[in-house]
Formats: sequence, C-alpha cells, structure tokens
Amino acid sequence: MAKNHVRKTQSSWPLEQRPGFLIRRLHQIHVALFQKECAVFEITPLQYSLLTALAKRGTADQTTLAADVALDRTTTTGALKRLQLRHFVERSIHDHDRRAQRCRLTKAGAALLRKMERAARSAHFQTVADLSKPDRKRFIAMMQEIVAARSMRQPTDGPSD
Repeated sequence: MAKNHVRKTQSSWPLEQRPGFLIRRLHQIHVALFQKECAVFEITPLQYSLLTALAKRGTADQTTLAADVALDRTTTTGALKRLQLRHFVERSIHDHDRRAQRCRLTKAGAALLRKMERAARSAHFQTVADLSKPDRKRFIAMMQEIVAARSMRQPTDGPSD
C-alpha cells in the first residue's frame, strides 16, 4: 500500500502566523465568551450589535443598520425579524419609500441592552484580557486602523442582495 506523505517545504506558512486564521480564531474565542457571559439573554453578538446601533440612532432603515454593523441587508433583515418576534425591535414600512423598513428599539429592547451591558462588556474585556493595558489599547487601535482603511476601499464581504 502506498503511503501518502505531505512534505513540509520551505515555503509552507504555518497557520499560527496567518492573520486570517488568527482573526477567525479570535472571533471564535470572542463568540464563545459572549455566549457564556450573555447566555441568559439569548442574544447573539450580531443581534447585540444591531440593538446597540439602533439605540444610538433612535430610528433607522434596515439598509442604514446593515451598513452600521457591516452586514449585508439579507442577514440584517433576518436578525431584525428575530428581534421583532421577541418584541425588542419594531419594524414598519417607511413613509417615503414603501420598499424600506424603518426600525426602532422598543422599551423592552432598551431594557435588554441595559441589562446586558455588564455581561457584554465582560465578554469583550475577556477577549483581550491576556494583553497588558497598553497592548490592549494598541491592539484595538490597530484593528480600527485596518477596518477603517479597508472600509473605504471595499464593500463588506458577505452574501449579495
């Protein structure tokens, strides 16, 4: 029986040195921490981001919210529908554009955000807790720099509408 050997070459690039792999792993770690800290609320990090963006804006159409949280409209619409079913968000047809949905946070949604604040912050802090305070600040600043630069150059990846 022939043995299949994979040769390690000089040009192989270890996973633990690849930015994309490390970002994906860090995202997995953060989601797990968020789910652990916020389990009682039964809200995903994505839904939390949408609720936070909506709280900041007051009222917004779905396309604007999608841009705020860097998502495609289809994913945003699905998440907002789930939040609406739980009475955290109200959606209505826009007065000036019948194709658009206007969204706003309900009192229950605002209350949920207040209740979740400590747990959500804990998850975010735990994500970077292994770094020193100066390194955390630098790391967040570097991520913001990359996101800002890439946001100006290319649209959000994801399913197209």
